[in-house]
Amino acid sequence: MVSKIPEFDPDPGRETPNEWTIVERPLLQQLVAMGWEYMRGDLDYPQKTFRENFRDVLLRDQLRKAIRKINASENLDDITIDRAIREFERSDRPGGLDRNRELTEKLIKGVSVPRATGGDGPHSRNVTVRFVDFDPAGQDNNTFLAINQFRIDYIGRVGFVIPDIILFVNGIPLVVIECKSPSLAETDDGGFWKPIESGIIQLLRYSNQRDEVELEEGVEHLFHWNQLMVSSCYYAARVATYGADYKHYVEWKDTYPFIEAEVLAEIGRTDTKLRSQEKLVAGMLRPAHLLDILRHFILFQVEDGKLIKLCPRYQQYRAVRKAMVRLAEGKTRELSDRRRDERGGIIWHTQGSGKSITMVQLVWKLRTTPTLCGFKVVVVTDRTSLEQQLQETAKLTGERVRPDNDDMQPGESSSDRVKRILGEEGPDLVFCMVQKNQD
Repeated sequence: MVSKIPEFDPDPGRETPNEWTIVERPLLQQLVAMGWEYMRGDLDYPQKTFRENFRDVLLRDQLRKAIRKINASENLDDITIDRAIREFERSDRPGGLDRNRELTEKLIKGVSVPRATGGDGPHSRNVTVRFVDFDPAGQDNNTFLAINQFRIDYIGRVGFVIPDIILFVNGIPLVVIECKSPSLAETDDGGFWKPIESGIIQLLRYSNQRDEVELEEGVEHLFHWNQLMVSSCYYAARVATYGADYKHYVEWKDTYPFIEAEVLAEIGRTDTKLRSQEKLVAGMLRPAHLLDILRHFILFQVEDGKLIKLCPRYQQYRAVRKAMVRLAEGKTRELSDRRRDERGGIIWHTQGSGKSITMVQLVWKLRTTPTLCGFKVVVVTDRTSLEQQLQETAKLTGERVRPDNDDMQPGESSSDRVKRILGEEGPDLVFCMVQKNQD
């Protein structure tokens, strides 16, 4: 499927010639070097991008093949697969983030549908169909396809848009990237370099997110399953989620767990400094990293009565992954040559930098790791207000939260309560106050 990335701009009418040569082409080349397949979009024939018409945003043939491969043990027939796709698209939400949250949950967890054929007994009529294989050992069951200049027609009115790059996993559009020439301007405007701001404006226009525009102006159906939105001019790149405003677009400054020298070698560069775009692509859009972010680091939260969607900051992603390595590979006190437990560590946060979100992301990752999923998590705080704040965020994990003083037995002290809960079977998220458990 990988076609050669053209040397010259496939869209000569673009506003500046170096948008292709400096930004879009190098980005596509880096994606291919990391394992993405590439396809050039076509503005005349939707069939060339696996679609029946230009209004479609799902690549259904790609999705059907992926479903059959990922759910091979279920031996699904065509009718059941079509049922699963219809359920995957269905939502009672009118649109916006509410719809995105519902469809993101289906993307991660799969959907349950009745079998058309096969299955014996009353409990085998329904089957859970998965759309993405998140198991690192099953990554080959997924397809990763980057399409540039992908035409999408408006629904209910004449016209279309052509986002620069869309990243499809199993035919599902998860990432939209807008590339801008760095020569547009070199002045800082409202905290953003002008090309970055221009790219963000375009992303907001595509997704009907501009507050100053009352009428529908975009192709909102492209963003029903969207996870990341990127604006890049090569020397600067910013990322946010669907629904985010300008101020929420941030830089990704790290390539962990790869070092920069490895990334430079991967893309065939001989100098010693990665650009902002290259760091973001290597850190977030590597196939395994994108699936990891989708499964463990994308959160929905209500803030001041408004639903918001969060993606990780690079510090949170790096911290959680390093913590997981410590927990999985660190030696106990008995096995350590230094006679200390090597499974612990410190993650330093400044005020307001998202420590409770990091905690939730770590718990999510723990719960999908077979060797660690059964452990209890104990959150020790020193202030009631902090505990309450963390408890609210911790509910995002979806598991039972055990606040301090919850389920106290008659005559039981706080430390006795903690000991009792830690002795119970099953994973929990347990809160306690440090001053009540000093012994």
